[in-house]
Amino acid sequence: MLQQTRVDQARPYFERFITSFPSIHDLAEASLDEVLLNWEGLGYYSRARNLHKASKQIVDDYEGKLPDDYHALLKLPGIGPYTAAAIASIAFKKTHGVLDGNVIRVLTRLTCNDQQTSSAKTKRALQALSDSLVAPQNPGDFNQAMMELGATCCTPKKADCLNCPVRSFCCAHKTDSVDLFPVVKKKTPIPHYQLVTGIVKNDAGKLLIQQRGEDQMLGGLWEFPGTRIEEGLSKESACKSYFLAEFGISITIQSPLPAINHAYSHFKITVYAFTGTVSSNKSVVDENTRWVAASDLDDYAFHRAHRKLIESYLNRIQSPSLFDSA
Repeated sequence: MLQQTRVDQARPYFERFITSFPSIHDLAEASLDEVLLNWEGLGYYSRARNLHKASKQIVDDYEGKLPDDYHALLKLPGIGPYTAAAIASIAFKKTHGVLDGNVIRVLTRLTCNDQQTSSAKTKRALQALSDSLVAPQNPGDFNQAMMELGATCCTPKKADCLNCPVRSFCCAHKTDSVDLFPVVKKKTPIPHYQLVTGIVKNDAGKLLIQQRGEDQMLGGLWEFPGTRIEEGLSKESACKSYFLAEFGISITIQSPLPAINHAYSHFKITVYAFTGTVSSNKSVVDENTRWVAASDLDDYAFHRAHRKLIESYLNRIQSPSLFDSA
């Protein structure tokens, strides 16, 4: 959970997760839907899918015990060099150096490394340096100290050099060039996509939801069907066209919901959602689509943008004056 989430944010999710899955066997036996529902809100859902897959592998291949070997850890889904080194050193006292963003910042400043940190060559050199510095007596403590140094003292901006315990042999501090390191690749503009979504009811008053494929971004999560708005189409037309093309059903648009803006790590989206009803119906039932009651939506794991849509929709139907057919 801490790979891309701060401790204070992750703590309540961790406590909920451990309560739901107190052992590796409980996690391995759970369904993916259960795992994602307990993870909902943390984002980066590939972490949850990989954790689930890794639990099954640990139970099947290692009798339910996490392997203590660095290279064996690397074979588990979702575990890369940084996580493997952290587990091996902290849990099993193996001398492997960690290399996360904080440690990269510390090491490039200590050595005035002016190479782009995104290059594979630079990462190999920094990994070798990290490995060479690890204290063999307490490798876990050393790695945690390096990460903490980067997180609390050798920060990206306004580094606290006066209180830094290693400033006496820091090249960047001696040359008054701390702000020049690490050298990072310039960010490209983040794309912004406009999407349209339909929250549509059938004759039984149930809503159509769709599960994303496991090989997709946000795989395994549920959402209301929708698509990117093609140039030249109005939002309503795009919504109607999508449902007809994707499911073979015609829908009658009722009213729009407030637009939802949401940002992911590499792009931003604006979701325009419409409530509606099915005006002509074909059977829309397969393993990835379901008609569900609004009251049952909490039983499914939705990504954050669509969880916001659910809140907006429920608020709307609870106020009949604002909704044409509650």
